[in-house]
Amino acid sequence: MSTVRTCRGRKVSRKASLLRDQRGAVSFEMPFIYVFLIMVLLLPLADLAMAGFMFVSAWESLRAFGQSIQYDPPSDLGSTATWQSTAIGKADSRYPISNFRLICGDGNADCSGANTASPKYYSYSTTITLAPMVLTTLLCDPTCTYTLSYSERFQ
Repeated sequence: MSTVRTCRGRKVSRKASLLRDQRGAVSFEMPFIYVFLIMVLLLPLADLAMAGFMFVSAWESLRAFGQSIQYDPPSDLGSTATWQSTAIGKADSRYPISNFRLICGDGNADCSGANTASPKYYSYSTTITLAPMVLTTLLCDPTCTYTLSYSERFQ
């Protein structure tokens, strides 16, 4: 059995010297710690961040669409179909507009040939679909599709 000298000059066996010197333990443990940190902390945070960015992006798209129709109200309240199709054509293609309603008067009725009171509100919605890597059960209960609605009063 070979022996080595320690810093104090005592002779110790090589095996005992390696057991006392634990500098290699960190290099052995670090891959496990990195995998743990990535799987338990970073991937769930990435899922939340992607969901948050998608939500904020869709919400800002809804607000931008609302501003575009706020400053371009319909000229003919009896026939708003062409105005609606033109307005929807201006929307962000990543977040298609659905359930578009133009409400005239105080009775919460859609603008039409019979209801030509001044436009009061508009409302519409869009859907986003999440694709989480880790937090599927948390973010997608029961589905990964969410509908965002937006409504604003004409000024």
